[in-house]
Amino acid sequence: MTAVPLPDGYSYGPWHDGPDPLAPPADLRDALDEIGRDVMAGASPRSALEELLRRGTNRTAGLDELTRRLWQRRSQIQRRNRLDGTLQEVQRLLQEALDAERRELFPDPDDDARFRETQLDALPPGTAAAVNELANYDWRSEQGRENYRQIRDLLGQELMDSRFQGMKQALQNAGPEDVERINAMLGDLNDLLEAHARGAEDIQQRFEDFMGKHGEFFPENPRNVEELIDALAERSAAAQRMLNSMSAEQRAELAELTQQAFGDPRLAQQLSRLDGQLRAARPGEDWTGSARFRGNNPLGMGEGAQAMADLAELDALAEQLGQSYPGARLEDIDLEALEQQLGKDAGVDARRLAELERELRRQGLFERAADGSLRLSPKALRRLGETALSDIVNALRGKTGERETESAGAAGEPTGASRPWRFGDMQPWDVPRTIRNAVLRSVSAGERRVRLDVEDVEVVETEHRSRAAVALLVDTSWSMVQEGRWLPMKRTALALHQLISTRFRNDALQLITFGRYAQSVELPELVGLEGAWEQGTNAHHGLLLAGQHLRRHPDAQPVVLVVTDGEPTAHLEPDGEAVFDYPPQPRTLHKTLSEVDRLAKLGASISVFRLGDDPRLTSFVDLIARRSGGRVIAPDLDGLGAAVVGDYLRTRR
Repeated sequence: MTAVPLPDGYSYGPWHDGPDPLAPPADLRDALDEIGRDVMAGASPRSALEELLRRGTNRTAGLDELTRRLWQRRSQIQRRNRLDGTLQEVQRLLQEALDAERRELFPDPDDDARFRETQLDALPPGTAAAVNELANYDWRSEQGRENYRQIRDLLGQELMDSRFQGMKQALQNAGPEDVERINAMLGDLNDLLEAHARGAEDIQQRFEDFMGKHGEFFPENPRNVEELIDALAERSAAAQRMLNSMSAEQRAELAELTQQAFGDPRLAQQLSRLDGQLRAARPGEDWTGSARFRGNNPLGMGEGAQAMADLAELDALAEQLGQSYPGARLEDIDLEALEQQLGKDAGVDARRLAELERELRRQGLFERAADGSLRLSPKALRRLGETALSDIVNALRGKTGERETESAGAAGEPTGASRPWRFGDMQPWDVPRTIRNAVLRSVSAGERRVRLDVEDVEVVETEHRSRAAVALLVDTSWSMVQEGRWLPMKRTALALHQLISTRFRNDALQLITFGRYAQSVELPELVGLEGAWEQGTNAHHGLLLAGQHLRRHPDAQPVVLVVTDGEPTAHLEPDGEAVFDYPPQPRTLHKTLSEVDRLAKLGASISVFRLGDDPRLTSFVDLIARRSGGRVIAPDLDGLGAAVVGDYLRTRR
């Protein structure tokens, strides 16, 4: 799209100066949710971020998809083309020239015509040898003479195009003076590179003089000799890889044919000298590679060199998209090359991914742990908690006969905040904010009188005067990982933590994990906890830690929530050692139930969330509920979070 001028002197057109200011921002919340799911499933934050970038988002193709398209493009180049286009075209022009010459000679009865026919019949069988043999032949046929001239021009154009991109079009209808100009440029170029190799002190001045004289041949506009060598070596190496990809016979034919380029063997000699200097200056270029072409579309030497350059560029882009080298960042991707190979949409996707990575790092969603590892920051955990709690609230809304309540207590102390009124709310109105809303709405609507509408009403947020001490015990034995219960368990803990930290700030929450041993953990530890092969479900140790937490808050209402998928198979001995056995020892069951009884004496009723249908587990958790005055809930995995949060709210009320 070109810029369109407007009458007042302004114009509009495509935006080129940096990121599009009107482009939608990176969707960090959805991205963080996906990273959070992977982290809670056991991935490290770094690998979760890398996986997100590989997978992409709903509106952006990921690195894997872009890489797939690169390999598809690479395969298309090799499947559709072959490299003998120049040879085929020379063969066609030569055959047409010979046929036209024979037609011209046939009616002529003199001996000279017969002698010429004998010369044509005695031509060597090879195309290159025949072309060389005809170098001094005096053509009688006008078409033959023109075709032979076209062969020489074609060879010159293709030879130059294989080393200087776009040269074929520039050399259409080249005359003798053009050929001299090219030879002069190649001679000066070789002299410049030799001076550079010797370390000449005035090399920059020589370069500027050279560009002033021959700059038309170099649209890349190099700024110094190094940039000039980079551009030339890349193309020269591509031409060499093209030759490597041909058969030995084809290479020999081309090498012999190029001596006839523009009818001047100096051109091939100068290019051979140039190739040698470039190979010495840039030995790191791929001079020995090759590729297999198996299509039906014949490519000339210039097109073949470009195809090899495209393959090399595709390989480099694939490495950049792979991000597997040390210090890799998405800013490394050559967006111009990517758009050239795959189209502008691919460049847009790569820019969005780079912006997403940059924003995730810039906004402090990751931090370094004490051991140097990368982990989710408290800010990221809050966002994940908000999402998990929102999902649970939506699930609770769908329950028949129940509605969401954002109240932190039916009657209690104001929190200082307010919120819009919803049907069923019984909190007092926040009168100043309600009237302010009505005034602003009426004025913006152009009304002359202020009218109160239900959408203007805000209610005062309150919280319970009482507080609770909450212990959430989660089973971390291997069966939780094996049965796909690991992620729902972590999301449940996230949601409960978010609810208590934002709506019930006076409550004291303790997260406790129990496998072979139990331990009190902070939320970041639980979220980043990796599943490990560990036998043992030490509910005894977990309940023991829960009791310690409740005793630290004697003025709080005790709430104990247990998420497990197995009966107790381990207990803690007085010396601190965990004893495991399956089926459970009577001593394990006895010590576990004794801890249940101690909690009951503290006034705690235990809610057990049973995952699975094992009969032994069912019998044991029923026994826990009866002895503690609690209850057993058997939710499916999708409903685990709603069940735990709902039970917490019910118990607290």
